[in-house]
Amino acid sequence: MPLKGRILAFYVMLRIVLARRFAARRVVCGASARAGYLPIMAPIALLAAMALFQGCAVKVVRTDAQPLDRNLGPVMAVIEDGDWVVIRGVDKPANFIGSMTNMPFSHSSIYDAEKDMVIESEAEGVHYSPLSKYIGKAQRVWIVKPVWATPENRHKAVERARTRLGKPYDFLGLIGLQLPWAYYCTELVVDAWRPFMGGKEDNPIPRVISPGRLHHWGRVVYDSMEIGDERKH
Repeated sequence: MPLKGRILAFYVMLRIVLARRFAARRVVCGASARAGYLPIMAPIALLAAMALFQGCAVKVVRTDAQPLDRNLGPVMAVIEDGDWVVIRGVDKPANFIGSMTNMPFSHSSIYDAEKDMVIESEAEGVHYSPLSKYIGKAQRVWIVKPVWATPENRHKAVERARTRLGKPYDFLGLIGLQLPWAYYCTELVVDAWRPFMGGKEDNPIPRVISPGRLHHWGRVVYDSMEIGDERKH
């Protein structure tokens, strides 16, 4: 489905959810005036969600002239199966998202070492991308090793991510209304590791996770800006 169609579908679903919630409040509180809030709140919620979190929903098109494999050498020295590859895109939407969320990153994916590709979720849904192409659309890169990773479960996490290929993008998930059959970028990469989390509650995972916060559940082993990458975010 085209991006405009997905946004429209997201808007319709949001209207339905908000309509149900406001209807319930009218029954309990008897405040019929609240009905007037719906036409106002739905577009505001939609615009806020799209403005603050659409970074990984936008398909990034490279706009600078740097070689596609600029960071591949250092990345390949540390990356392993199931690692998270977190980037800041080079396009204007990515820069806007980074500024609005006060985060230096706009997108994330999970690495499939067997295919030397990443599994990512963008507006068209969950799909494979060559690692070189994915790195090539970034102005900054993190490689993050999830805290739950072991030599025994790394490939299992990737296999779980593979089962999500072809699934749609979760626009509602961006505001905490997750759809069980859809995934936005960080939702996808965290879900791959969910069976191996062991129910740890010392650092609970929120309903909405921005790419720049993934280091709270992992260890950053590579940051392109710390080894002489002069491009600034």
